[in-house]
Amino acid sequence: MMRKPKLGQHFLIDEVAQQAIVDALGDVSARTLIEIGPGHGVITTNLAASCRRLIAIEIDAALAAELRFRMREQAHVEIVESDILEVDLAAHIRPGENADVVGNLPYYITSPILMQLFAAGAGGLLARAVLMMQRELADRLSASPGCREYGLLSATTQMNARVETLFHLPPTAFSPPPDVYSTVLRLEFAPRFRDLGVGAAGFDTFLRACFAHKRKTLANNLRSAGFAGVPIYSAEDLRAAWPAEIPPLARAESLALEPLAALYRALATLHPRAE
Repeated sequence: MMRKPKLGQHFLIDEVAQQAIVDALGDVSARTLIEIGPGHGVITTNLAASCRRLIAIEIDAALAAELRFRMREQAHVEIVESDILEVDLAAHIRPGENADVVGNLPYYITSPILMQLFAAGAGGLLARAVLMMQRELADRLSASPGCREYGLLSATTQMNARVETLFHLPPTAFSPPPDVYSTVLRLEFAPRFRDLGVGAAGFDTFLRACFAHKRKTLANNLRSAGFAGVPIYSAEDLRAAWPAEIPPLARAESLALEPLAALYRALATLHPRAE
């Protein structure tokens, strides 16, 4: 079967890596699994043999048809032919349950898929995910404040999940080989909004303002971009709210989530609508 380049398809052919991804989910005998982009089903077969229920989401019509035929005797496996970004995950998870996710994320839409998973995790629909993605992007998800790779995606990810890097894969692990190395990560969804005393929607928007321009200081970013209907922050606002633990010329890329949340809470007392 021919690959369709427009879909960003690179099929994992390394059998050791295939099994390692399944093993990274742990005991799923009583779990519902959601597989993103199953392709020819090399991992799907192992997942179906080990879980209670499996929803495999495949955008390619030909591959979806192939999977339906291969899984025709597996009553607990559902093949959903759709773009993952258009799937209502809640509609596939039974009331009172949550699911785990596994997938080889298309390089060109990894970030939007992550945002979708974070929203589902925050809503209690997902417990964990084992995901493969471009190594450069994976490094950003797990980066620490002060590292070159740390930015908005790092902060957003770590606000929503605990990140563990499992292993890396060379291009030769795939057919056709991509131009990049890949990394497999495990995410344990554990939103920190309540712990840090911030509202999810407001703080997400605040983070975007904090990281809007990488070369600007945090104060300059906040002075040049309002959020959630609040006008641009004035110098007086920032002086009144600025936590002692944040240096005056700090950039957002150097700061952990805790001091940023402290600044957000202080600014919210000045502009309650922001929360």
